[in-house]
Amino acid sequence: MGTSPQRQQRTYRHATSVDELTRQNVQAIVDLEHAARLQRSLSQRMANAVASFCGTMTFVWLHVGWFGLWIGVNTWPGIHHVDGFPFTFLTLMVSLEAIFLSAFILIAQNEETRLAERRNALDLQINLLTEQENTKMLQMLAAIGKKLDVCFDDDPSLSVLEQATRPDKLAEQIERASGQDADSQGGH
Repeated sequence: MGTSPQRQQRTYRHATSVDELTRQNVQAIVDLEHAARLQRSLSQRMANAVASFCGTMTFVWLHVGWFGLWIGVNTWPGIHHVDGFPFTFLTLMVSLEAIFLSAFILIAQNEETRLAERRNALDLQINLLTEQENTKMLQMLAAIGKKLDVCFDDDPSLSVLEQATRPDKLAEQIERASGQDADSQGGH
């Protein structure tokens, strides 16, 4: 979408409908992904292209045809067999192809892993920001309620929710819980 960064900055989050807002959000993510893909090296782009092609039925059918032709030519009676049964040369070629395809696929998967890690970091930052915004809104609502003499004493969780969430403490709780789950599963 050829929109300039300045125009995007002015119009982002100034949507007139939910559809427009979600379209802007989706476009922002698409633009981030596109920028990340443009930064890939030539070898990464080649590896991704090879890995993508290997995951198609065209690749499978080409191999079925090639192997069928190879086996047919090398078993047909009355002609010279370059690689007769047990097809040692074909086995060598397939093994070499498997080695190289594995490397291409691993390179492509590493790139996808880096993109996924970037998405996860972005998700985490947005979630933390959202939590901070929600905490601040609860504090502001409590202050407004206090000014208006609205009593919130019947909700004991409100004061807890007004406190900032500490990611380091959450991580510790998750680690402890994960360790307990692993201990309880290992004990059975």
